[in-house]
Amino acid sequence: MGWTISHGNSQRGKNYRSAGAMHDVGQQVAHIVTAKEWRVVEKLFKLANSGDGPFSIPPREAGKMAAVLRKAAAHPLMPTRFIGDSLVSADAVRELADAAQRAATARQPWEWS
Repeated sequence: MGWTISHGNSQRGKNYRSAGAMHDVGQQVAHIVTAKEWRVVEKLFKLANSGDGPFSIPPREAGKMAAVLRKAAAHPLMPTRFIGDSLVSADAVRELADAAQRAATARQPWEWS
């Protein structure tokens, strides 16, 4: 299973991430950010990993998530590129942060389907 994520950087304005990639990204972010910051993005990873179907994040919440994801992407412990079978990279996390920020700036929900 995978996710189509609104406000992405493709020509169609969407990003695509596999469920496995979201699981791996969530684990890496959880190890990098503080507990307070994790609480901001935890909902995103719980919903993305539950596979229960489409969900949306309200714009204000997406903006807060964008800040945490951007910080995680820039952290020295975040891999700068894909390594081996890992689906985590700073670029992938930065793309999520950018999509979340675009949704927040547009005052639109950040949609995952």
